[in-house]
Amino acid sequence: MLGVALAAAVVMGAGASAGAVGPVGPEADLSHHGHASLWGGRVGVWLVSENFGPADLAQATVRIAFSVPMAGGQELPEACLWSSDRVVSCRTGELPAAGGAGELALGLRTVGLPDELTVDITTAWRDGVADRNPRNDRHRVLVLATGDPYVF
Repeated sequence: MLGVALAAAVVMGAGASAGAVGPVGPEADLSHHGHASLWGGRVGVWLVSENFGPADLAQATVRIAFSVPMAGGQELPEACLWSSDRVVSCRTGELPAAGGAGELALGLRTVGLPDELTVDITTAWRDGVADRNPRNDRHRVLVLATGDPYVF
C-alpha cells in the first residue's frame, strides 16, 4: 500500500513540474485600496493604486462599477472616462515597482437617493504585465447612505 502511495506521489509530482508554466512576461503586483462614501445622492470614491513589483508598470486601467446609475453630464478627472452610466474607467499612470502609487478621487451624483449601493473596483488592463496576486486589486464594497467611509 505504501508503495502505491509513493508511486502516485512521484507521478503526480512529475506531472506537476512537467506541466507547470511560469509567467510568460514581466510580473507586477498591482493593488487598489481606499474608501467609498454615500450621502444625499452623492457618492465619493477615493482610491490609491500601488505596484509592489517586481516589474515597473507603464500604465494600468482601474474599473469602478456602481450598482446604481450615476446622473448624466458629470465631469470626471482627466485620466477617467465613462464606460456606461454605472462604470467609470481610469488610467493609473506609471507605477514603478516597489511602491509606485497613483491617487484618484471621484465625486459623483447618483440617479435618485439610494439607501445603499455597491462599488466594484477591478483592474481592467495592466499593459501585458502578469499579476499572480489579483486579490488585492479586486474589491466589492457595500456602501450605506450614512456618509461613513467604507474601506477597501
